[in-house]
Amino acid sequence: MPIIKSAKKRVKVARKATVRNAKTKRTLRLALKSFGTKVSGESHSKAQSALDKAGKKGLLHKNKVARKKRQLAAAAKKAGVKTAGTAKKKTAVAKPAAPRKPVAKKKAPAKKK
Repeated sequence: MPIIKSAKKRVKVARKATVRNAKTKRTLRLALKSFGTKVSGESHSKAQSALDKAGKKGLLHKNKVARKKRQLAAAAKKAGVKTAGTAKKKTAVAKPAAPRKPVAKKKAPAKKK
């Protein structure tokens, strides 16, 4: 057991982080497993979300997260699932921009001699 006050705090913080990381890892594994058993758009988005969260919290390296997401997308495409990235999105019709008023130019101050 640590004696120094800061070391005691680090033990507490490490315990909390361990619990938090374990929960994130558990949800990640569950999401990946559910995607493996039943490939659907919903399970695909949940698995991607879980991967993003694990990467954001530093549990997985960002390149590993990208690789896993790419593998998930390939598996979903092979199974014929429409994912969020492949589904066509409805685009809103943009309003035409209102004409701008011309800006008056400022006169340069008179030079002093």
